[in-house]
Amino acid sequence: MMISFVWAEDKNQIIGVDGHLPWKLPNDMKRFKDVTTGHPIVMGRKTYESFPNGPLPNRLNIVISKNSDYQVPETVALLTDKSQLKQYVQADEEVMVIGGEGIFKLFSDDVDRLYVTKIDHEFVGDTKMVKIDYKKFNLIEKKEGLMDDKNIYPYTFETYQRIK
Repeated sequence: MMISFVWAEDKNQIIGVDGHLPWKLPNDMKRFKDVTTGHPIVMGRKTYESFPNGPLPNRLNIVISKNSDYQVPETVALLTDKSQLKQYVQADEEVMVIGGEGIFKLFSDDVDRLYVTKIDHEFVGDTKMVKIDYKKFNLIEKKEGLMDDKNIYPYTFETYQRIK
């Protein structure tokens, strides 16, 4: 199985504030949807609870929580340990880890690919992305984001692949 991280961060690696994103960037949400649809997504409880409409459609939602009694709908898989992932994911599947910070930490030694939106702006936040050693990765794609009246911050979409 291939482990990928999908996230957006500001200039200071801020990824969240009070349990949600510190910015509105519809083009990043669209990219997130394009990148993750059809793949299993792995997240922590707080990230799961930040979804306004429950589990994200067209992908297996997997929540990792230390609380084995945490209530999730039948369509959502609850894991208490990352080793249980193999029970839900095919060997050839790309698994999308979407946060938060603790879940990124949990998989930081296993990650193969990074899909990051880098926002060229400073936001106030309380959650930072885990340290990534970019020397272990090659940049395989970089796209300048388009700015408009709904996407008011400069940003780039970057994709990195771990050097084997």
